[in-house]
Amino acid sequence: MNFYLGCAVWSYKGWIGNFYPPKTQSKNFLRLYSQRLTTVEGNTTFYAVPEATAIERWATETPASFKFCLKLPREITHNGLLMPSLGGAIAFLERISNLGERTGSVFLQLPPSYSPDLLEDLNAFLKSLVKETKALAVEVRHLDWFEDSHANQLNNLLEKLGVGRVLLDTRPIYDCPDDPQLASERRKPKVPLQPCLTANFSLVRFISHPQQEYNQSFLQEWVTQVDRWLRQGTEIYFFVHCPLEERSPFTARYFQQLLERQGVNIPPLPWDCLESSPVQLSLF
Repeated sequence: MNFYLGCAVWSYKGWIGNFYPPKTQSKNFLRLYSQRLTTVEGNTTFYAVPEATAIERWATETPASFKFCLKLPREITHNGLLMPSLGGAIAFLERISNLGERTGSVFLQLPPSYSPDLLEDLNAFLKSLVKETKALAVEVRHLDWFEDSHANQLNNLLEKLGVGRVLLDTRPIYDCPDDPQLASERRKPKVPLQPCLTANFSLVRFISHPQQEYNQSFLQEWVTQVDRWLRQGTEIYFFVHCPLEERSPFTARYFQQLLERQGVNIPPLPWDCLESSPVQLSLF
């Protein structure tokens, strides 16, 4: 496996009857999710550290090839400097270690207030943390990080440490007509997309539009980019978000289909191997 495709969550009741079979109980969500997609962003850990028993359950309910890309808790990443929270970050990594080979790239999402002025803090934090996990990635949101001089400094640091740079693509929800449905996702920053590799893997967060027509050109771009990176031997985690979460799994599946039609060498989606699946929601 060198290409993993998924969504931000697995526990979403609105998927019952379409992504999940009718009358599915919440206790079965993760097992059914992992029978359809190959990774999950695990956004839940941003808000609360899971109990050890929950981690063990996640491991037993998913295939060995499934990957969790868990986000560091906000109490670590959103309280100013990172170094004072290093102990908490290490404790978090220890907590999720029972996932074993199911651990994908752990990532930290930095708030818009965390600027390049704090580069030394970020450097010290990452140097300590890379020793504790096999794959680590960073998402920056302060706009100054995207200016050439700061972007080069950040990328050089990440390359030196073998840390990935999370690529947040919010273009579909900004390069489109205004729509009240987009209000929640437009809280995500409108940051430039700068496709780059700083490690032997990439983590992409694609914020899709509920209407497929506004995703099409951007997904086509990602088909080309993913193909190029896979040919270079890069491991890719690709996550689809959507203001209408009901759409996310189906946009992900559509992206899989685009890649396959283009002849990109990716593993089959487990979803397509099921004997029967719930009826897909219309994408149009």
